[in-house]
Amino acid sequence: MSDETCTVCQQPLWHAEQGHQACGACVRRLDQLLHSLAGPTGLYARLATVMQPGTLRDTNRVTGSRTAPLPIRLEPLSLAARGGVVTILQTWLVDIHEHLGWRHPRWEGDLQQQLNQAVDRLRHRGLLTWAAENHPAFAELYTEVRDLVAACRNQVSGEPPARRVTVVCPLCDATMRITLDTPGRRCTCGQQYGWAELRQLPLAERTAA
Repeated sequence: MSDETCTVCQQPLWHAEQGHQACGACVRRLDQLLHSLAGPTGLYARLATVMQPGTLRDTNRVTGSRTAPLPIRLEPLSLAARGGVVTILQTWLVDIHEHLGWRHPRWEGDLQQQLNQAVDRLRHRGLLTWAAENHPAFAELYTEVRDLVAACRNQVSGEPPARRVTVVCPLCDATMRITLDTPGRRCTCGQQYGWAELRQLPLAERTAA
């Protein structure tokens, strides 16, 4: 193993990964996240099934309000529309093409087809492996895709966002907000914590009201 760490999970990189931005495990997790978005039964396609009010429990209903409900749910619409999931993935793909000196990709079909194209190109042309080794913002790519998947999953399942807890760095007493999905975190003092290490840190004491 080397002294270098993965920019996503903060775990030490193996010798074969030295010089990479991320470890093989995080590259595989990113590949799985992208896979979960695409296809006729993927999370993106399922957003269309929860557009209508009442398709999931309405957490924003105001008791006694006389205002007519909107004819469409804005949260899944914002993810599914242009500017949402599809545009964000396309922007990352264009950025990678520019780093490689390739021509910008072209998009065909509707947004679902464009989503499938973007996911396919990211997953099946070796671009994730290349990005893990060469792209300076691989951690940002991973985080953005992870957050998109979580947002889509929350909409189609109706489940609330992952619960956040505050942990304390024992070296400097700084606090960090994490969830069960947080792969790793670097404290403001510079100390790096991996997935397992984060969950062994003490919880911050709640301030009395």
